[in-house]
Amino acid sequence: MTLHLVDANVLIRAHADYYPIDRIKPFWEWLLAMAEAGHIKTPREIYDEIAGSPDLLGQWLRRPDVKKAIILPEATNGTTVAAVISRGYAPDLNDVEVEKIGRDPFLVAAALGDVGRIVVTREVSSPKKERSNRKLPDVCMTMGVPWMNDFDLWRKLDFRIE
Repeated sequence: MTLHLVDANVLIRAHADYYPIDRIKPFWEWLLAMAEAGHIKTPREIYDEIAGSPDLLGQWLRRPDVKKAIILPEATNGTTVAAVISRGYAPDLNDVEVEKIGRDPFLVAAALGDVGRIVVTREVSSPKKERSNRKLPDVCMTMGVPWMNDFDLWRKLDFRIE
């Protein structure tokens, strides 16, 4: 079974742009069902990035059933995160650059070395960007991690409102 590791922007944009939690409840019920079935997860570091928000998305993520289902159960390996930063961005990033890349390296590290894991992001490849300006799809490609966008995921897992 493929495990899809979702970036924060996937959930943020889904709620803000396409599937507001208070208007398109079937989407969020489906997303929870996919998380409970083990098809969709997010590392704790990505979860923490958005769960503290006071908006409806933060409230939904803090629900005990959602939190239990969506957080990847294993901890992200710090050595692997450091390797993603060094190889995926640059080996000599300064503190400002490390702050700029945020928690994306945790997402890539969670997918690294585990066949059947795919990073899902709203970011778009921009191969000419360097260092802390690199986009998540390009870091994934450098690290040999498969990635897809959110709409490809919705189609692949057959989201539909009937």
